[in-house]
Amino acid sequence: MSTISGSGNISAANLMAMRQNILQQNSALQKAAAGPASGADAVGGLGGPGNAGGTSAAKGAGFGDALKGALNKVNNLQSEATSMTEAYERGETTDIAAVMLSRQQASVGFQATLQVRNKLLAAYKDIMSMPV
Repeated sequence: MSTISGSGNISAANLMAMRQNILQQNSALQKAAAGPASGADAVGGLGGPGNAGGTSAAKGAGFGDALKGALNKVNNLQSEATSMTEAYERGETTDIAAVMLSRQQASVGFQATLQVRNKLLAAYKDIMSMPV
């Protein structure tokens, strides 16, 4: 994805194309996050409140697998951002926009993971403080 011309100038058309691409990716991510809207996976594949009494081991493994997959993806984004930054510093690439976009994606992924962790810890503390 080259949004910078060979002379190093960024044109308005390239910026608008990059903006449109980001909006399309955001829309695709939102659709993917919505997931299926029916069946047992209606609540993000976690089984939902209706399955609280009969939760199977497969549903628990599904959440664990989803969490592990998300962490692996964030790790891959950070590794890719690091390698792109190092390649730029060595002069192997001149596409600073791609490098900065990669770094921003890694940063947003890490911040989202951090927020999920904080919410899970808060939920755990709430559950542990409930009287039996």
